[in-house]
Amino acid sequence: MGDLWASVLKRVSRRVGPKSFRDWFEPTKLRGLEGPEALVEVPNALFREWMERNYRALLEETLADQPPVNGQAVERVRFILPEENASARPAGPAIATPPEETTEPGSLGGSRSSVLDPRYTFEHFVVGGCNQFAHAAARAVADSPGRSYNPLYLYGGVGLGKTHLMQAIAHAMLQRNPHLRMAYVSAERFMCEMINSIRWKRTPEFRDRYRNIDALLVDDIQFLEGKEATQEEFFHTFRSLYEDGKQIILSSDCPPRELATLEERLRSRFESGLIADMQAPDFETKLAILRRKAESDGFELEDDVAHFVANKVRSNVRELEGCLNRIMALASLRGRGADLDLAREATRGIFPDDAKPPSIESIQRCVADYYNVKVSDLKAKNNSRVVAFPRQVAMYLAKKMTNSSFPEIGKKFGGKHHSTVIHSVNKIGAEAAKSQEFHDLLDRFMERIS
Repeated sequence: MGDLWASVLKRVSRRVGPKSFRDWFEPTKLRGLEGPEALVEVPNALFREWMERNYRALLEETLADQPPVNGQAVERVRFILPEENASARPAGPAIATPPEETTEPGSLGGSRSSVLDPRYTFEHFVVGGCNQFAHAAARAVADSPGRSYNPLYLYGGVGLGKTHLMQAIAHAMLQRNPHLRMAYVSAERFMCEMINSIRWKRTPEFRDRYRNIDALLVDDIQFLEGKEATQEEFFHTFRSLYEDGKQIILSSDCPPRELATLEERLRSRFESGLIADMQAPDFETKLAILRRKAESDGFELEDDVAHFVANKVRSNVRELEGCLNRIMALASLRGRGADLDLAREATRGIFPDDAKPPSIESIQRCVADYYNVKVSDLKAKNNSRVVAFPRQVAMYLAKKMTNSSFPEIGKKFGGKHHSTVIHSVNKIGAEAAKSQEFHDLLDRFMERIS
């Protein structure tokens, strides 16, 4: 057993960087085997969640390449904590298995174990203009699998919620019918299982597993490009399920027509159903995502911190949540709430433009242009309302968006005293707290300037 895990870790070390291997794989231990399942001990629940989401597929793919142990192929991973009994099962909804089978909770229509993420439901999916159509299509499929849109093809960039939406469909279908036979896999895993079925002379079992189910969900279908044998097998699986009226849901990083090396017969079938794209979230959707995640984690998220993160992360929902995770972790470590300074510290170095914040001059130009005054007016001694208020806004933004001190900001505004800058920052902050409209205006300034 020790030799098995040593061999797995040796192969994994070639696939991940030295730091990732040291941080995430060296602390693991193989506690035992239960049939085709390896029980892998990890230090804590947070560690387990990270491994589930980021390295389960890699470990299972590597395990599948190992020779059988005592005549039994080991193909699945279950992460357990030090205090857990080896036979304990992780909590949370799982994809159902055919009723006549006796596989453990979490198996996928008789294929590999992969517990659904309990957070990836429709209730936790934030709907905005960027994904409204895809969400509506997913809902329709979940309500009437095999009848509404078949196949459903979701596409979009990395981290935009395709996996969340696919798992939400799975959750909803299972809630309606707990005995539904379903397979949810990545295209890469489908190929690995097919290769191993040939290698171990189990092709009939492989085909039976995927062609006698009620729903097939395949992530990252673009992985099939250029893999002729896998495309051939997937075509026949697709056709068999489609002709039997079974639901097929696919995700990809691009529309079918852009899969240049995909067989035309597959591409035409992908295009025969409904194609729904998922775009980058707009500013309001990013804010809603951050607030939803903070609420679900029991974290008090200040508006200025939410706006800071939403402005910094341009398009990727996964990065958006990852950024918030860093802030929450640092706040927990420090035993304090998360203000803007802590947010900046937590995210320092992870954004391409972090090393070069906007200049005070660029802030002055943007504000002066909006209020129809001259930049020279902001630096003058003119204290009329038409100039003083834009100057206060520019000072506030300079403090929020740059690393400049109060005296340094005052110097850029014609040698104003630092107390004037402090007064301006406090006044504008109070105005923003009272008026949502003004708060939104400041956000638009920050988005435009950054």
